[in-house]
Amino acid sequence: MRLIDTHTHLDFPDFDADRPRLLANAAARGVERMVVLGVFEGNFQRVWELACADERIRAALGLHPVYLEQHRPEHLGLLRQWLERLHGDPRLCAVGEFGLDYYLAELDQDRQQALFEAQLQMACDFELPALLHVRRSHAQVIATLKRYKPARAGIIHAFAGSYEEAREYIKLGFRLGLGGAATWPQALRLRKTLPRLPLDSVVLETDAPDMAPAMYPGQRNSPEHLPEIVGALAEIMGIEPGLLAEASSRNACEVFGW
Repeated sequence: MRLIDTHTHLDFPDFDADRPRLLANAAARGVERMVVLGVFEGNFQRVWELACADERIRAALGLHPVYLEQHRPEHLGLLRQWLERLHGDPRLCAVGEFGLDYYLAELDQDRQQALFEAQLQMACDFELPALLHVRRSHAQVIATLKRYKPARAGIIHAFAGSYEEAREYIKLGFRLGLGGAATWPQALRLRKTLPRLPLDSVVLETDAPDMAPAMYPGQRNSPEHLPEIVGALAEIMGIEPGLLAEASSRNACEVFGW
């Protein structure tokens, strides 16, 4: 089974003690490529160094809404400089992680929107996919994407919306990132939505070290867990795991131009 983990944070300190072992074990389990996403300006260099050190890793750089208070106006300029400098380098695959988070009430929505639109414009300018964080903000994200119409589209990370919202994203050319969330029995709406999704609309992810699947409760999530996640998702969708693995990897390659 050949797999691609389209969303990880392998640069986080959670992996400092055993990152080489983890990468080797993930590869042995069929995870051929992993995308590591930047979330604030201070970790861009670390993300890039990982991509330069291991051919299985690709980098994306962005300013995550949850770190809103850490971001400074000049960080958008620095992000643009990174994208300009690395333009055309295959190790850089996307802009992200960025988006809107309406779950955390303390995050100013107007400031988030400005940050979101500035990065979406960069994705359009550099013709890179956008890897989007969307939490309780689907309507606003969809409306914004309809205004910008990014040619490369991208991925809605950790999709947990309705079937109607899924259809809107698919119409805009976006793929839906599926991972550990749907493996939990309490994810009732998502588990009802998954069997209705066309196979050409989904990609796989772990969000490691977060969003551990139900079979690894309370543990650090890892690309190593992707085969079990595939098995659980395929069962929910009523298809063979190999079919989901093949389709999701093909979709990921289309998103990133691999």
